[in-house]
Amino acid sequence: MSIITISREYGAGGHSIGRQVARELGIEIYDRDIIRNAVKESGLDAGVIEREEEEISRADAFWRMITPAAYVDRREAIHEIERRMILMLAQKGDCVILGRCADVILNEANIESLNVFIYASDLHRAARVSELIGSTNPTDIQKAMKKTDTARRSYYQQFTTNRWGDSHNYNLCLDSGMLGYQTCVKLICEAARGLHSPNA
Repeated sequence: MSIITISREYGAGGHSIGRQVARELGIEIYDRDIIRNAVKESGLDAGVIEREEEEISRADAFWRMITPAAYVDRREAIHEIERRMILMLAQKGDCVILGRCADVILNEANIESLNVFIYASDLHRAARVSELIGSTNPTDIQKAMKKTDTARRSYYQQFTTNRWGDSHNYNLCLDSGMLGYQTCVKLICEAARGLHSPNA
């Protein structure tokens, strides 16, 4: 096995799939725990970190124009804290890490990982997002999908030279809408188990 990183479109079920993979393989999963640990280390407010990493809004754009240096410095400081946290968690042993540019961070540190991207059609994602935000309003659903995906893409492309969602940057790209969660879990587990097998 190895460390597994999962990047995902909002509503594609990457979080649920990651948890099932971790349970199946008997390894740890790290998602917002990374943020919480980063907060403990840095003393920064959890809400501030979450807003910096997950939200790209008009307010963010405004502050980037007014105080660009301070804005960039703050984001880079947070990212550096999380980078150190990811490397520390990876050194503990096999695990699943969701988002946070973990695939690139591990690669730059020469730590092998199985890098997965989970995506789905807008139709499939909309059904899941409707549950997540508690709304059946199509406009609300589309806004939530666009906002979160834009935030993830922006964060990834700010701190890496890769394009978020580009198949060339991942070992596995899985359409959870067509394949279903269980098949995605099975494929990821099989790939992880096969990485270091004699016939791999």
